[in-house]
Amino acid sequence: MDVSVERGAIPDSTAPEPGGDSPEAGCAPQATPEAARETAPAVTLLICTTCRAPGSDAPPDAERDGARLLASACAASLPEGVAVEGVSCLANCKRALSAAMVRRDGWTYVFGDLAPDSAPDLLTGAALLAGSQDGLMPWRGRPDVLKRGMVARIPPLTLKETR
Repeated sequence: MDVSVERGAIPDSTAPEPGGDSPEAGCAPQATPEAARETAPAVTLLICTTCRAPGSDAPPDAERDGARLLASACAASLPEGVAVEGVSCLANCKRALSAAMVRRDGWTYVFGDLAPDSAPDLLTGAALLAGSQDGLMPWRGRPDVLKRGMVARIPPLTLKETR
């Protein structure tokens, strides 16, 4: 069954997930790997849906803070060239909430220490990365949470020189 979430819609946590998967679906329909390479957005924002905010005293079966962050990002107006998807774990639990930004043929950034209301900052950073000429996210204009919370910057597989 093909269930997709339209841009601006908040996913219904009780509805079946696309392809039978968990909340990792994100805001856009999933394409085949071959089609995805040809039509990939400039930047894909990946949000960890299993993260809990530090100090959270929510019951184990409560909606995760990461899933709320994903829903907030999906409900926002997405910048041109940016897609949002959820992933089940970014293995950055000590610095939760976590997200990553993958630029097609560019650098990947991993961020931690986010809050459930960080979606606007993540989308601002994704727009900066998507519009970058050199595939790097500019420091100027980057929201403070993305300056303080950067965990890693990973080079593209096609990198020819060390910077």
